[in-house]
Amino acid sequence: MLMAHPAVLEKLVEQYETLRALHAEEGSDKARQRLDDVSYTLCIATGTQDIDAALIAARHHLPGARPEDDSVLEH
Repeated sequence: MLMAHPAVLEKLVEQYETLRALHAEEGSDKARQRLDDVSYTLCIATGTQDIDAALIAARHHLPGARPEDDSVLEH
């Protein structure tokens, strides 16, 4: 499977985290749609089917990630 470039994944993760911090899921229709779009794009870019798995997969491909550290999977 092809994986998006780390720079693309980093940008998507940042956008997702920013939207979540701004509580976009509870905001305007436009904000919710943007959060949905970024979530969907992260899933497609990582070959996953839900946002939690997409975030884990994306973070494992970011610069400085330690692939042997799967502690994020324990949540």
